[in-house]
Amino acid sequence: MPVAAEDRLLLLQSQALAEEEAAKVRRELLARFLKDKLAKEERSSALSLHKLTAQWRAALREVKEKELREDVAVLSQAFARVLDCKDSVIESLVTDVEEAEAQHARALGSHLHNVDRLLQLQRCRLACLEEGFDAQLQALKAEFETERRAILEQHEHEIRYLRDVVLALEQNYARDDHEATTNFQSARDDIKSKSLQEKQYSRLQLGGKMEGLWERFRAATQSYAEATEHRKIAFEGLKQKDVKSSREIELQAKKLQKLQDLVAATKARLAARLRENEEQNRRAREEKEAALRQLQELKSKMNRARAKAHGSLARLTAQSNAALRALAQVVGKAERVLRLAEMCRGLETEGEKVLPFYPSSLAEGELFDADRVLKEKPAEPLAQALQDYVGLERFWQRFNKARLEERALARERAAVSRKNQQLRGLLQQYLEGLSVSPEALSKPNPLLAVEHKSRVPRACARRHQGAAPPRSLPGGDASPGPIPGSDGTGWS
Repeated sequence: MPVAAEDRLLLLQSQALAEEEAAKVRRELLARFLKDKLAKEERSSALSLHKLTAQWRAALREVKEKELREDVAVLSQAFARVLDCKDSVIESLVTDVEEAEAQHARALGSHLHNVDRLLQLQRCRLACLEEGFDAQLQALKAEFETERRAILEQHEHEIRYLRDVVLALEQNYARDDHEATTNFQSARDDIKSKSLQEKQYSRLQLGGKMEGLWERFRAATQSYAEATEHRKIAFEGLKQKDVKSSREIELQAKKLQKLQDLVAATKARLAARLRENEEQNRRAREEKEAALRQLQELKSKMNRARAKAHGSLARLTAQSNAALRALAQVVGKAERVLRLAEMCRGLETEGEKVLPFYPSSLAEGELFDADRVLKEKPAEPLAQALQDYVGLERFWQRFNKARLEERALARERAAVSRKNQQLRGLLQQYLEGLSVSPEALSKPNPLLAVEHKSRVPRACARRHQGAAPPRSLPGGDASPGPIPGSDGTGWS
């Protein structure tokens, strides 16, 4: 009995050793198989990823090329529109410039017309003044002739009076002269007789003296004549010149007197004319200054109007540019919306293409009340503003449907992402359990937890639906069989 027990114990030990060796060999084969499978899967996944990346790049290039071509077409159309807008703006500006030039020409023409009218008025005023001057001149001439005739008549009267006076004076003079001559003859005869007597007496006394004095006088006269002969000749010439110069001086004095009288009269006339001209010039300057002030006011008004028009044109240009930019943004947004609509149209399902709008969840009474409320005239400003966007109701329905589907897809994607993370964690734990290392041996075996977690739903599935299909490994292959050490006792 003890021998049989020892043999049985030895047999069991040998069987355990054989099983352990077989399990070790199976584990090594399984690890090698999984490593080869993992390497193969990695190579196939890298190749598939490379092919997928190449195809995806080609598809992206095609899509990008199509988008770029569409963008180029859109940009060319936009550029053509902008160019047309710029051409229209340039044409409008040229038209405005032509209108401004025409307005300037009209203003210049009106200004020249006003200047011509002012000149015509000045000419008319000068003509009136000249006519008045001629009339005054004729009146002065007539008055001068009248006064001249009166002066001449008075002069003739005075001449006649003077002639009578001269005649009376000559008669008196002749009478007095005859009396004086008679008295003179009688006195002369008396004096002559006395003088003859005295002369004879004096001749006797002075005869001797006269002879000596005469001789002395003749000598002095001869010497004086000889000394002053050339002076006498010069004196005679100067005397003749003096006579001639005195005559010329008298003539020139008369002429000078006449010229002075004429100059005085001319100065008087010139002073009168200067006063009149100064008065006329003063009035003309005042009228000119008034016209210049009016012209400056008109110019300032025209400049203000031109500045106002220029400011209006600048504001209009800025507003038109802003409107063009806003329209360009609106057009770009509309084109982007249309492109998105085309892209979304390609992604719609058959049901969405047939029924693009989801049915309303309201009852018939509620729909009737809603239609009645929409047809009523709103009282609030916001509700009145919303009436302008009633036509976008279908758009908002589709938009809300798309947003709801987007939210649902986002939630589903989040759930799938969480499930994917869990599966990645389980796969990571499974792969870590396959590798044999001191760190893996020191930690709890994750295969047990994986098998335990994977068996619980499978057991439930067997109870409810029967036997479950074999679990697939990464790569699509079925599990090769039971995993050693999966009985809950861990590694032996």
